[in-house]
This record gives sequence, structure tokens and C-alpha cells, in this order.
Amino acid sequence: MLLGVALIVFFISHVLSPDPALLWAGPRARPETIRAVAAAYHLNDPLPAQLYYYFQGLVTGNFGLDPQTGRPIMSEILFYAPNTLELVLASMVIIIVLGVGLGYLSGMRFGTKVDSAIRLFYLTTWSTPYYLGAVVAILAFASYIPLFPSGGNGGVGFSVAPTTGVFVLDALLQANWLAVESGIDHLILPATTLALLSFGIVPRIMRSSILDTRWSTHVKAARARGLGEGEVRRKHILRNALIDTTTVIATTFGWLFSGTIIVEQIFAWPGIGQFSYSAIISVNYPVLVACVFVFTLGVIVANFLADIIYPLLDPRITLGEGG
Repeated sequence: MLLGVALIVFFISHVLSPDPALLWAGPRARPETIRAVAAAYHLNDPLPAQLYYYFQGLVTGNFGLDPQTGRPIMSEILFYAPNTLELVLASMVIIIVLGVGLGYLSGMRFGTKVDSAIRLFYLTTWSTPYYLGAVVAILAFASYIPLFPSGGNGGVGFSVAPTTGVFVLDALLQANWLAVESGIDHLILPATTLALLSFGIVPRIMRSSILDTRWSTHVKAARARGLGEGEVRRKHILRNALIDTTTVIATTFGWLFSGTIIVEQIFAWPGIGQFSYSAIISVNYPVLVACVFVFTLGVIVANFLADIIYPLLDPRITLGEGG
């Protein structure tokens, strides 16, 4: 997948502009800057040589210098990545708890008003665009009902040393409880917004899996053996329903990165999403290449973790088996 994305990004840079150096340097770059970028990225060399140096930089993690700031792009990504990871992981916790819980409840209450209400809720949130949901969340819970801050990650005004880069975690490690409170307070609204706008597929698949499992032969056999209803639901219905849901959760993790571009911009969250948005607006192509790779890597890691979790849910599945 990384190889495919790398090739697509490389050839797009040669299709979008007859002069790739101009694209990489930016539309407002001076002639001397364009020449410097062409020399730094070997854009005047033959295409096979360009491709070689391009992959050499990707493999070594050398994305070059940001043409706008002059700083190494990798160092900028490492600065913004922990903030995005904090937002995404907080959203994933909400998605897993809310998605699995509502999907299980909807499947076990199939055909009732509870089932209909849950389906209406997750279909409504799932069909809401990120930009609309984020703006409504700020208006509702930061403006009209001022429960949470409207933007930022809570780090302004606090002297917390960036040990891990995750503000809340760093504040915890340094026992700065006021900073922890500020960080969590700023995290709740964007994390909840991102989670609610992305979690719809999880309860839908969970509900479908519950319906397929609860009337299956092995569940009927478990009840016939005299197992209690709680044990049947926990070990035979819920556990088997989680297998398909795990795949969807992993896929949702990848979707969250695309959602952060809009959510981070609206909530002024200093992460890779906002960094990518700024690169898009300023046509900062070298930064965009690096951000695309970070997002792609996030999707790959999520699916790899799903493959590891499968055998824990179903011992019949092993990592050595295909399919």
C-alpha cells in the first residue's frame, strides 16, 4: 500500500504541473528558490533518477525541508503528530465504547423502539459532514451553552515540558493537575465531535453481527447445554459479533485521520490535520507528500492491529492462516 501511494503521489506531481520544481517550491516562489528546490530534490534529473532519490528519501524518513519555514519536514511532523494521535485515540475510545454498546443493544432489542432510536441516531451522525457537525458542536456547547472551550489544546499559559508531545500525558507525568484539567477540558469537545461523526458504521456492523449470531446454531446449542443467558450473550454472541466489528473499527481509525483535517482546523487543534490544511491552502507540496504518508501509515497500522486482535477473539483464526 505504501509503495502504491508513493508511486501515485510521485506521478501526480509530474501531471499537475509541467515544471515539478515550481509545484514543490510553491506558486509564489522566486526563481532562485525554484532552482534551489530543483537541485535539492533532483527534479532536473531524468525521471528514473528522480524516482530513485524520491524513494531514498521516503525510506530514510528524509522528506526534505519545508520551503516555507526552512525546517525539516520530519521534525515538523514529529511536532504535530502527538497532538493528532491524542485526538484520534480519545475519539477511538468513544467510538469503541459507544459503537459497540449501541450496536449490541440495538441487535438484542431488534424491532423495538430502542432499536429504531439507536439506528436513527447513528445514521444521522454518520451522514453529517465534518464541517457542519464541528460548527454545530461549537455553537451548541461552546457558545450558547459554554461548557467547553471552542479551540486549542489547552497548552496556552502552561509551562509543560514536551516529554512525549502529548500535552495531557506530559502534564500527568509532571503532576501539573491544572494543565491536565485544561487539556482534558479542551479535548472533550473535538474528540467527541470527531467520534460521533465517524462512528456510525461501527454500531451498524455490530448490530448486523449480533443479529447473525444470536440465532445461530452454536448459540442455540449453548442454551441447550444449560448455560446461563448472561454467559451465552457474553461468550457466544458478543465475542463472535466482535470479529467483524474489529475490522470496521480498524478501518474507522483510518477514517479519523481524514476527519482531523477539518475538525482540527475548526477547533484550532495543533495537529497534522491543521498542518495538512495549511499545506493545502498554500500549495506546499513537499509537506503534503509527507502528510499523505503519515495518514497512509496510520491506516496500515490499524489494519495490522486488527489482524493481531482476530486470534484473541476467535482461537480458530491464526496469524499464519490466509483469508
